[in-house]
Amino acid sequence: QQVRDQARQILEGGQVDCVIGYEMGPRDTVRPAFVYDAGEVDRLVWSDRGVHNLVTYLHDKKAPPRKGEGPPRVAVLVKPCDSRAINVLLAEQQIERERIFVMGVACEGTVDEAGEALARCARCDDRVPVLYDVLLGEAPDVSPKEKEEDYADLAQMEELAHTERLAFWLREFDRCIRCYACRQVCPGCYCTTCMFERDDGLWVDAGIDLPQKHVFHLGRALHLAGRCVECDECERVCPMGLPLSLLNRLLTREVEALYGHRAGRQAELTPLLFELGEEGSPI
Repeated sequence: QQVRDQARQILEGGQVDCVIGYEMGPRDTVRPAFVYDAGEVDRLVWSDRGVHNLVTYLHDKKAPPRKGEGPPRVAVLVKPCDSRAINVLLAEQQIERERIFVMGVACEGTVDEAGEALARCARCDDRVPVLYDVLLGEAPDVSPKEKEEDYADLAQMEELAHTERLAFWLREFDRCIRCYACRQVCPGCYCTTCMFERDDGLWVDAGIDLPQKHVFHLGRALHLAGRCVECDECERVCPMGLPLSLLNRLLTREVEALYGHRAGRQAELTPLLFELGEEGSPI
């Protein structure tokens, strides 16, 4: 009800043009919702089945809605992990803070369609978003004993010999069908033309040979190094069930160990990137 009341207030007051939240789908599933009218806010729900990272949809709201108008001001409902994606996009100048109204919601973790807690939530101890304009709900207490070891999911993989590890990933990559669902759902993948499709012509094959799939997944993981907010949406939407979070979290751990940086904690660029000043010197 707090979500609905807040959405109604900002839509009626003209503060935003659209509220991005969750609604119940026709099959009793929770799905993303886009509300443009205050009379429709009763569609909005908040549930532990709201697993989608709604920040991804901000990329679709950059263009002006009508000729002669500026970009719309959008409200988005965010969980703690989602809010970190906003900080990444702010640091990379992909969105403007004054155009985003952040409705933060205290989170106790999310579950899949079977009601099982998601792996990402078992590791997470963030219960309040890192940034918000309004906070809805109260943050629950979390005992340290309830939280799994941060990188425990990598231990089993690292116990394998290098040859076994390579064989594992080649088997996984070979199952990829290059549907690009992982790329499309990721808030950090926002290039207008993906580099992995840039040279594909009309009559070029779809690039589903193992070497091509190998390069795609390793390349995407490296592009997200120091930028991945660990929402694990890429793994959740993969129709083949590839363990993509293992790759992302390996690089997350390395960047944190080397630079003390965890993406999205603050609105700052990854230390693996730098900007050039007017005379070409790093700043």
